[in-house]
Amino acid sequence: MVLHSVHDLDPTEGTVRLYRAENSPVVLVPKPSNDPNDPLFWSRGKKRVAFLSVCWFAFLTNFGIGGLTPAFYLLSLEFGKTQAETGALLLWPVLTLGASNFFWVPIANYWGKRPVLFFACGLLCACSMWGAVAETFESLLSSLIVAAFAGSSTEALGASMANDLYFLHERGSVMSTYMTFLSGGNTIGPLICGFIVSKYSWRWHKWMTFILTVPNFLAVAFLVPETTYVRYSLRPVDSDSGTSRGPTPRLVSRSNAEKGLGFGNAQGARSHLGDTDESDAGLNLPKKCWAEEIGLWPVVSRDTPLWRLFIRPLPLWLYPCVIFAFLAYAISLEMTVAVNILNPFVFQAPPYNWSPMINGLINIPGLIGNLFGSVLGGWAVDKFCDWKTKRNNGVYEPENRLWLCIVPLIISGSGCLVFGYGVEKAMGWVSLFFGYGMISVALTAVPTITIAYVSDCLLPLNPDALMLVNGKKQHDSLLVE
Repeated sequence: MVLHSVHDLDPTEGTVRLYRAENSPVVLVPKPSNDPNDPLFWSRGKKRVAFLSVCWFAFLTNFGIGGLTPAFYLLSLEFGKTQAETGALLLWPVLTLGASNFFWVPIANYWGKRPVLFFACGLLCACSMWGAVAETFESLLSSLIVAAFAGSSTEALGASMANDLYFLHERGSVMSTYMTFLSGGNTIGPLICGFIVSKYSWRWHKWMTFILTVPNFLAVAFLVPETTYVRYSLRPVDSDSGTSRGPTPRLVSRSNAEKGLGFGNAQGARSHLGDTDESDAGLNLPKKCWAEEIGLWPVVSRDTPLWRLFIRPLPLWLYPCVIFAFLAYAISLEMTVAVNILNPFVFQAPPYNWSPMINGLINIPGLIGNLFGSVLGGWAVDKFCDWKTKRNNGVYEPENRLWLCIVPLIISGSGCLVFGYGVEKAMGWVSLFFGYGMISVALTAVPTITIAYVSDCLLPLNPDALMLVNGKKQHDSLLVE
């Protein structure tokens, strides 16, 4: 088996020209094809419905798993478990969320994202019901682990879908939306669970998760077509001719790019994009109807054997962008996981003696921190990169995204000191709430920045790279725990 570098597949390595001249229209990257079935040509509404359905899937995964944390103290009393044993209800699912990426991504690369998301969302529904009727601690733990296995399909594939549907200049803002949903389950879930546990029981939280996952399953089943579209040849550059098979940007006005390029047919696309290369595919392909788009077994290129797809990502461990991304993500996740496990045993025990309902309110500053981090890592970074690109003669460099990582580093690092010192000295709840809000900034800002950075650098293999980032970050965060 011959190994090739990413440079062989995409000589640009993410460094591309986004502006031809000052005040010129944006250059679209990746290059849109003339195929009417290209996801980049979908209407804005179709893109949003498909992407938000998967974002909601990611939200419900963490809602059902991380949302249970306010009930940990009561669960430890009900099942006779220690704090460390009860913490397994979060630690093992978190580990599973990362490890299962190594299963789902190669399967999705071979059979397509749609069948994977369809099956996984149905499994999440079943696990939510299982958890609601669990009679033993072991049964509840098993339901959460299997739910994490199902929900992990959205971790790398959700971010990969953002790259399938949107252009480079939109990537930061879109990725921040995905990360907001992903982290929102860990903040809104415990907030709601606290009230449910106080009024009813922890089982009703699981029933609520089941009720919410059913319509999400229907949305995935009927409104999320296959987004995988082969626009890069996974073969090296022709050494004889010296021609590149990497992405060739196409010049299109910013207004049409922001409208999602919702052309109704290939003719409309051709008239706007202008003449195409002879190598462009899809000129005479018919537009698929809705029934064809929602087929469970979409036509996906299977030139690479399945076994090779499982080992293909491994050399990417050596790429600095992947190493940096999973380490940064792991640290930001570890801080949040530590507070989620610890805070019920702090606030529901002396000297605070709070009820789970009041304890759940700590997630309000967490949600505020997540939203601030999302804006920082998405919109602010896109604006900063646009400014840097124009100052660099229109050439975009992926490393521009990393400059703003210093902001969540300072804010969340300070938040750890505030929260830790407050717990040690049994200080007022305001200091602990404020510290957790600061910590939560990194949970959305850092992965939004680093995942978009990895996607820019390794776009032809972004599902494989994101699989490594999401899988390894869960493992490393638990090692720190």
